[in-house]
Amino acid sequence: MSVTKCKLSISAKRHHCIYTSDCWQANWNGREQNNGIMRFTITVLFFLLICSFVKGQKIGTKWYSETASNGVIIQNSFNKGGPYTGPVRKYFNVSNLIFFTRVINETGNPLELTINFSADSIAIPNSPDTFVKLFLPPDTMTLDKRNLFSYGVTALESFDQSTRFQRKLNPNEDCLFNVVAIFYQTKAGAWNQERGGNRGELVLRGQDLFYRMPPQIDFLHCGQIIFNK
Repeated sequence: MSVTKCKLSISAKRHHCIYTSDCWQANWNGREQNNGIMRFTITVLFFLLICSFVKGQKIGTKWYSETASNGVIIQNSFNKGGPYTGPVRKYFNVSNLIFFTRVINETGNPLELTINFSADSIAIPNSPDTFVKLFLPPDTMTLDKRNLFSYGVTALESFDQSTRFQRKLNPNEDCLFNVVAIFYQTKAGAWNQERGGNRGELVLRGQDLFYRMPPQIDFLHCGQIIFNK
């Protein structure tokens, strides 16, 4: 009788050991599976975060102003610039500001965009013998250049000439162009600090286009948009 009990006891212990081992293995496998799911989830979240950041870098342009009128969106950048390094013949203390504007045609028809600036100088209030001129450089502007120094503009020598920009935009097309403001003094002397604001924007009123650079330029007529039907 005692022998039988011993055998049963040994058998029960072996069964307990086998059961315990199986449970441990099952728990281990369960933990590994949960860890795998957690690692996969973290990887997916990290990937989505990176994608969101990259997308934001591509389209995250901050505009000084953005308006919509008659199906036309006009986006105006902040300024870049500094001391003017081009040739000067009769001016003093020359500096420049550079902007770019994006025009988007969201109408159902083509439109014709015309921008022109004369070679005339504009006197700056409260700053004696100080003037500003606006002109359109020949450089081609693209969104890829928005992080470049001076938006990639290098041709600054034509500010004594009238300049013109024309473009036909089909529906859902856009175009970009730079506007340069050259500040200068007509008499040698100290640098006049009161040169006015450093923001500029293209504004559409009906079919007429105006350029603003307050306070020195309120509304300067500079072109038009012709809507084709």
